[in-house]
Amino acid sequence: MADIYELQLMLDLPASLPARDVELLRWHLGQEGGRQDDGYEYPLWDARGPARRIGGAALGELSPDDEGWTLTVRQEAHPDEFDDLRRIVLWLGARTTTIGVIGHLRFYEAHVPDVLIAQGGTVSCALLRVDKVVRSPAEVIPDPYA
Repeated sequence: MADIYELQLMLDLPASLPARDVELLRWHLGQEGGRQDDGYEYPLWDARGPARRIGGAALGELSPDDEGWTLTVRQEAHPDEFDDLRRIVLWLGARTTTIGVIGHLRFYEAHVPDVLIAQGGTVSCALLRVDKVVRSPAEVIPDPYA
């Protein structure tokens, strides 16, 4: 049994984000123009390609848009990295313009993730627990016009 988790982040950052902050994010993503800072030993989100334990692909992208920056991350994470991950997620929470769900953390064998929610400059975690799962094979994606 492995101690691997899936971390997904999807959030927006303002155009006023300082260049130093953009450089730190680029470094964590393994992008050009990045600069290590703030005591991290290695980039947290530079993996690309097959995600062996969680399935799909590991990715990370920071892109400019009309209103600032968009950040998308999907990576495998080990609990040994949780201190650094917690630190950077809280750091992002203080800067994001996104309100509401910004991602999730899921143990690779779990069916239900813990949801990360940004509001008021902070990030909290909503632990979703179910005692019964109702499956609807006919409605993978609901039909809003039905």
